[in-house]
Amino acid sequence: MADSRDDPDIFWIEPKQRAILPLDAFHCSRSLAKVLKGNRFTVTCNAAFEEVIAACAAPRPGHPDSWINEKITASYHALHTAGHAHSIECWQDEQLVGGLYGVGFDRVFCGESMFSRATDASKVALAWLVVALRHAGARLLDCQFITEHLASLGAIEIPQEDYLDLLRKAQDQRGSPWSSLPEGFAAVLAEAGEARAGAAEAAGASSPGKFIAQSLTHTS
Repeated sequence: MADSRDDPDIFWIEPKQRAILPLDAFHCSRSLAKVLKGNRFTVTCNAAFEEVIAACAAPRPGHPDSWINEKITASYHALHTAGHAHSIECWQDEQLVGGLYGVGFDRVFCGESMFSRATDASKVALAWLVVALRHAGARLLDCQFITEHLASLGAIEIPQEDYLDLLRKAQDQRGSPWSSLPEGFAAVLAEAGEARAGAAEAAGASSPGKFIAQSLTHTS
């Protein structure tokens, strides 16, 4: 992290209480499910990584400064180019209105930051991330620090020792397949397409957003 957007230096933090979002405990409220099913946003993966990290670093209400400086931005661009850092984007009328980015390795995804310029955009991005990670075979979604926003979606805090134990288990890939976030995202789109095709002749045919909502609420 950096002390500010213009600070040339960075420092490392290892919180004693770590925030994670259990992939089977995402809280999809009725209102969020309605937004997902309505396909208010078009959701993509890795379509605008640079724009997402720039938006996360930009001033916003309640957060006039940022811990994302130029050195951090350049580092994540390099990780993205190498195939390790990924973004989820939410679009409305062809405008980028929300998203998140993070780093994936083994069966772990470390979320770094998210932003929202439209109501529920960051919630929708996180909902898609959770379902895509499930399809990719991930075991751990690291949120680093707890916030009210993340807690409302199911994030919890655990002691550092418990986090490190989960991290070790998630890095042990024996007997469990793993694919990257983009592959998990593609699998979600493929399954949503199959569901849509199967429901083509029925009223209320499936859509990608409806598939995400159903995946999170366990309804059919």
